[in-house]
Amino acid sequence: MSSVVVSTVDRVRAAYAAIGAAGRPEVWITLRPPGEALTEAASLDARVADGEKLPLAGLVAAVKDNIDVAGMPTTAAAPTFTYQPTEDATAVARLRAAGAVVLGKTNLDQFATGLVGTRSPHGAVRNAWDPARISGGSSSGSAVAVALDLVDLGLGTDTAGSGRVPAALNGVVGVKPTRGVIPVTGVVPACRSLDCVTVFARSLDLARKAVTVMAGPDGRDPLAALLGDGPRGAWRLPPGDPGSGVRAPKVAVPLPSQLAGLADGWAEAFAAAESQLRTAGVETAEADIAPLLDAATLLYGGAFVAERYAAVGAHIAAHTGRIGTDLDPVVARIILDGGRFTAAELFADREKLDRLTAEAAARLAGFDALLTPATTAHPTLAAVAADPVGVNSRLGRYTNFANLLDLASVAFPGGTVRGLPFGIMLTGPAGSDVRLAEIAQRYGAHRPMRHAGALPQ
Repeated sequence: MSSVVVSTVDRVRAAYAAIGAAGRPEVWITLRPPGEALTEAASLDARVADGEKLPLAGLVAAVKDNIDVAGMPTTAAAPTFTYQPTEDATAVARLRAAGAVVLGKTNLDQFATGLVGTRSPHGAVRNAWDPARISGGSSSGSAVAVALDLVDLGLGTDTAGSGRVPAALNGVVGVKPTRGVIPVTGVVPACRSLDCVTVFARSLDLARKAVTVMAGPDGRDPLAALLGDGPRGAWRLPPGDPGSGVRAPKVAVPLPSQLAGLADGWAEAFAAAESQLRTAGVETAEADIAPLLDAATLLYGGAFVAERYAAVGAHIAAHTGRIGTDLDPVVARIILDGGRFTAAELFADREKLDRLTAEAAARLAGFDALLTPATTAHPTLAAVAADPVGVNSRLGRYTNFANLLDLASVAFPGGTVRGLPFGIMLTGPAGSDVRLAEIAQRYGAHRPMRHAGALPQ
């Protein structure tokens, strides 16, 4: 066993001890029996000792409970929806094949509908840094498990920002790859045409490593794509490779008016982040992102929400008597309302989105990426309870448009404001995932924030 650099058995034991000490039961929906995980860990250690190359050996992972893990129920945080998968989702299977040990299934906003982390019959997932505040959603449990160092990797999903808002609010990295990079086979759909599997980690390097392991078509997800060497779509990048040193990366920032409404101190924190990027050799310039912000409103404010009804609307309609207990009333209302739209309305919104896509591409032509705050504020649990829809809507201002417009994105820590994490985000054309990571590395996204579990809770 001397050749094992990191003992998987030791890491699994330490993880279960940390989970027990954390006092955060709301993070998990299903926690795997320790003995079962330790048996798998011992087998992995033996394989590594025999010389097998497993890039994620010695690491443990948490999986959002709308992603299948064989041997554990999938619920999407809806007890009425529970089923027992017989095989892992493609993303999970690839993660495990690379040596990671899955410890359990994490809590989420029911049916992945929400950016707050409170819409679950299993309870609100409290923030890793301040338990009086929200964790963000819908991938709440996975983000908090990573932030508290209970696991090394957390799998989430992202349709409106669910793999980025929780990262920002908990001080970790959240990578939302280009649509189709990671197959969604074995994922309960929120909006099938927009959903992405995402990764939380405390460093960008580890998050990107996990994405690389899970990437590539599986022959089962018809929307999975093998991307070429460069970005696709209408957004045109400047010529030359910024990684070659021939030119500096060029990053757009919103107009000052488009940063209005940020929480106290966040505009100043964002300006400091932009300044730090410039110091690192990144060129920045203002751009009008109005088309992106307009597109963001279509995700819930138009006919695109009908795809959520197509995914699970029939299930909710068949269990209306459970709304208010097993089924979250806010989620049920959003999804059932999606059933009222006509095909004509959807095509009209599709045409509107096409126009906004072209306008956005024109405004951002020549930029490698767009820099924004990841979200607008860090609400308390009480504030969300008082206005669950309004607060949630504001949180998605800078995230809702990404999947609609087929963009890649990465959220990472941008420092703290009043002792709480402030997250920033780089967004770029489909296929620009590596370029976004290179720019984020210049900022210092490879250096993890101080472990939230070390702070007073």
